[in-house]
Amino acid sequence: MIVPGSSRQLRPIIRRPRMLAKPAVALRPRAMPPGVAPGQQTMRRRSRRVIDLRQATKVYDTGTIHVPALRGITLVVERGDFVAIMGSSGSGKSTLMNIIGCLDVPTSGEYLIDGVDAAGMDEDELSDLRNRKIGFIFQSFNLVPRTTALANVELPLAYAGLPRDERRRRAASALAQVGMRDRMNHAPSELSGGQQQRVAVARAIVTNPILILADEPTGNLDSRSTAEVLAIFHRLHDEGRTVVLITHEPDVADQARRVIRLADGQVVADDERAPFTPAASATTPAATVIPHTGAQPA
Repeated sequence: MIVPGSSRQLRPIIRRPRMLAKPAVALRPRAMPPGVAPGQQTMRRRSRRVIDLRQATKVYDTGTIHVPALRGITLVVERGDFVAIMGSSGSGKSTLMNIIGCLDVPTSGEYLIDGVDAAGMDEDELSDLRNRKIGFIFQSFNLVPRTTALANVELPLAYAGLPRDERRRRAASALAQVGMRDRMNHAPSELSGGQQQRVAVARAIVTNPILILADEPTGNLDSRSTAEVLAIFHRLHDEGRTVVLITHEPDVADQARRVIRLADGQVVADDERAPFTPAASATTPAATVIPHTGAQPA
């Protein structure tokens, strides 16, 4: 981040406890409230809260200038929610997305994703956590060129160490869910923008993540492709998946069950919406719905 009117690069201020040794598995559950036995209310609450952000701040620093990007945000997203996060440039929505997606940590405050404390993790721990818990979808698709759609969707499973036959089976199933069964052997250059984004959605869901996090997923799509991709998000939500969209498009945000608006690093509105029914013309072709089980690669 660059301070307006200056060429100096801002460094994020990160306050985290010093670790003498990195644990093999970084699981930091919230402390048990008094009088609650293990496995009771706390475990049930943790299983429902996919995102649990408490008084999170983010401050960037040049050494002499402090620039606050987030100012004490508290946010809870339950399992199965369909949430859109909106805000103008400089509102803090990109910073919030980076923290929710475990790409960064807050300067202060607490962040638990599916009951795991991510606020004090180092880069390796964050990488492991987001690979296990989060499926990312980006505006620019981020597909690997000169490889097939099937190979692109297999990649997260390869990183997880699954055998080739299992990777192929699961990747083919994920592509079928987004209506790409007949295009799985095509390279990205042979696909339209909407088809490439459907491949990216398949890659995001193939590991059965606890959270699907989409950053401006319709920003590079025409109206028909936008409708097709949004129809997929609706179907994933109907299956019980948790979907969070970062968008600046009101018509896209209006389709979510909940719309959160940011301004000046703070939540200024948090509105629940009635269920949205996509138009029949927006459904994807030959989509095979495979129920979400929550199972993740070992």
